[in-house]
Amino acid sequence: MNYEDILANLKKKIYHPVYFLMGEESYFIDQITDYISKNVLTDAEKGFNQHVLYGKDTDVDTIITHSRRFPMMANHQVIIVKEAQNIRKIEDLEAYIKAPLKSTILVINYKYKSIDKRKGFAKQLAKNCVLFESKKIYDNKLPAWINGYLSSHGYSIEPQASAMLAEYLGTDLSKVTNELNKLIISLPKGTKISPDHIEKNIGVSKDYNIFELQNALGTKNVLKTNQIISYFAANPATNPFTRTIGSLYFYFSKLLKFHFLKDKSPNSVASALQINPFFVRSYTDAAKVYNPKKLVAIIGILREYDMKSKGMGNVSTSHGDLQKEMIYKILH
Repeated sequence: MNYEDILANLKKKIYHPVYFLMGEESYFIDQITDYISKNVLTDAEKGFNQHVLYGKDTDVDTIITHSRRFPMMANHQVIIVKEAQNIRKIEDLEAYIKAPLKSTILVINYKYKSIDKRKGFAKQLAKNCVLFESKKIYDNKLPAWINGYLSSHGYSIEPQASAMLAEYLGTDLSKVTNELNKLIISLPKGTKISPDHIEKNIGVSKDYNIFELQNALGTKNVLKTNQIISYFAANPATNPFTRTIGSLYFYFSKLLKFHFLKDKSPNSVASALQINPFFVRSYTDAAKVYNPKKLVAIIGILREYDMKSKGMGNVSTSHGDLQKEMIYKILH
């Protein structure tokens, strides 16, 4: 069962005796848990029937004891186990999982890792309860996720703005949703969010960001490139050197891949490079500026400066000066 199905069932009051929520991405685990915590019981029922346990302070026997109690003056009791990844021998819960009490809703938060699905415990979970794995979202999938989140709240977003947010915020969905909610609160429903909105409400510069740097490099606009990299050097907290290197590495790697695509139609390029079709034109134009030999050399330059940014082969040069050196080598 996926995240959307679980929430849809909960909203219909279709409950299961056990929810085992595991995986690297905590956002979906927290959303499911919060919904159960806030909506299954009334405020009056929660006093006797809703309990929160923590993995570091509890054990399997305590969880089972709580779970086998019957609710008081309510149809259900809710037991939430947070930080369950810290529980020793959690597989000993199998005895309860085989025959859970139907009036109990046991929610287990097993964050940042997953249990071995090949073992008997996982098979019992899959058979008798909701076993959900919250997987980390990949960088290339984040803009689409942002689009979907905003669409569900009645907003749309320009591709450039979506890409700006994805690059600036990273894949921590809790952080991403916090920033998106700022936009939702600040802007009227139905707004198509632009880079201007991002700059005003979140603080990401619409003129000095990684995508403007890529565009400037892609057209060999030396003046604009130097302006942006100087801005990055002056604002290292919001534009860390290592992130710039990583973003440029993926950009130039995709540009190299573009040269060897047999089908260079927009849809085919977008699919092969895993980019929004909106950006295909910029890759097509940049490929005319950088031949494969130069791109291989650029990737080598990026690797060199990645090592230098971590102190290897560099003792005293600042990150700001390293960035300027790197960009000069890329352009010349």
